Parts: sequence; structure tokens; C-alpha cells
Amino acid sequence: MPIKPSNKVSPAFSTASMTDIVFLLIIFFLLTSTFVNPNALNLVLPSSQSKTTVNQPLSISISADLKYYIGKQQVRPENLRPLLTEQLKNQPDPTIVLNAEKSVPIEKVVAVMDIANDLKVKMVLATAPIKE
Repeated sequence: MPIKPSNKVSPAFSTASMTDIVFLLIIFFLLTSTFVNPNALNLVLPSSQSKTTVNQPLSISISADLKYYIGKQQVRPENLRPLLTEQLKNQPDPTIVLNAEKSVPIEKVVAVMDIANDLKVKMVLATAPIKE
């Protein structure tokens, strides 16, 4: 009786290890794609999904017709710095929330931000949530 080899090579291919590699690659590309920002100069503002909350912020608003408000009180732009200095002098770690309409020129918004920077005050630019 002739002896037959008992080890036969199976022609089947196991895809279990291949699927593991594919899933690892998918996870890698999903994670690294969040770090890439292809629209670095996309300046469609102000819309945001983030929500920043602060304790007792002072609100400054600039309307479309370039009227300035601290809270609900209308102020002249040249009086903004002294009024802010007066209202923020006794507050520890003060914060200002800036509400500016889309049509307000960026120069006006930057001017208010410069005042806050000179007073060493944190400023948050308020944005509307993105409508889905």
C-alpha cells in the first residue's frame, strides 16, 4: 500500500486578516482627514456649531446701521472705551460678547476688538448656529 501525504494545500483564501487591515486604514484616513483643513480661507461668517458660554458677560452689539450698544443702552463709538473701562474695572476675569451683524464692515468689528485687547479683556464673537 502506497503512503499518501496527509498535508494538502488548501486553495481557499482567508480574508479575515485583509478586512482587519482595511478597517485599520479606514480609521487612519478618517482620523487624519479631520486634521486637514482644505478651506483655510473660506470666510463665510458668522455661523458656528460651537457654543461658548461665559459667566456674566458684558454684551456689545453693532447693528446694521452702525449703532453701538452696551447691553441695551445705545452709545456713541467714541464713548465706547471709557464706558467699558468703567463697567469692567471691578470684575475679575471679565469677558465681552460681541454681537455684530453680517453686514457690518470688518473695520468696525476690529476696532471694538482692539479696545478689548487694550483693556486686556477676553472677547467672544457671537455667531448664529448653522441651519441644517
